[in-house]
Amino acid sequence: MPSVQLSKPAEGITQITLNRPDNLNTMNAELVGELGDALTEINADRDCRVVILTGAGRGFCAGLDLKGYGDDPELRAGNPVMTGLDRQREIAALALQLHQLRQPVIAAVNGPAAGGGLALVCASDIRIAADPAIFAVSFIRAGFSACDIGVSWLLPRIVGAGHAHELMLTGRRFDSAEALRIGLVTEVVGPDLLLETAIEKAKEIMLNPPFSVELTKQGMWLAVENPSFAAAVELENRQQILTSMTQDAKEASAAFLEKRAPTYHRK
Repeated sequence: MPSVQLSKPAEGITQITLNRPDNLNTMNAELVGELGDALTEINADRDCRVVILTGAGRGFCAGLDLKGYGDDPELRAGNPVMTGLDRQREIAALALQLHQLRQPVIAAVNGPAAGGGLALVCASDIRIAADPAIFAVSFIRAGFSACDIGVSWLLPRIVGAGHAHELMLTGRRFDSAEALRIGLVTEVVGPDLLLETAIEKAKEIMLNPPFSVELTKQGMWLAVENPSFAAAVELENRQQILTSMTQDAKEASAAFLEKRAPTYHRK
């Protein structure tokens, strides 16, 4: 069975399911490679409007597979610094891919999300959790730095520096209720409602023109990265003019005035 499965739960939505349920979907070379390939494929898919990322079985992703990543002979045979850095960059690239993906990503966190799993959650754009979900930075408890796979940049921007520093320095586990309280997730639902809720949120996003959604995702993250208010406003000005010149913008206005569902063609 593939370690990553793609499915289409509804038109315009691609679901990525991490598929190592017997290992809580921990990251090994196979899963990391397949997930990277899947994200590349999805980014080029103009029919895909929203992505849902979830895990098979009772886990979302419990981080690195400490039983063996799958490239251990190569690691032992080569220079451990160089080969280790290659592995590190390959894993960390997943967070960058999610962050830079054209489509918004909804993380549907069905169970434990620790270490690299938490990094995937943070790199998503919207995060929804099931009641049993458990979160942890974890890297520091495995003997590594807690600053890994983009978490040191993403987590403080999502939950604030105070919460992020405490979670990163302790590496402690926290439940879905705390994740909701500190703003890591926007909603907590029963396990049976998780995917349904994520799909409904994706459909709500798709009520808006595709190009507008893509530029909004890009603009939001650029504004977070940009220290200049004036530069952020100037970027917004350009986005407004670009989106206003599309046929989909006219369709959005017409549908609103006519009180009907819009039909977009990404034109």
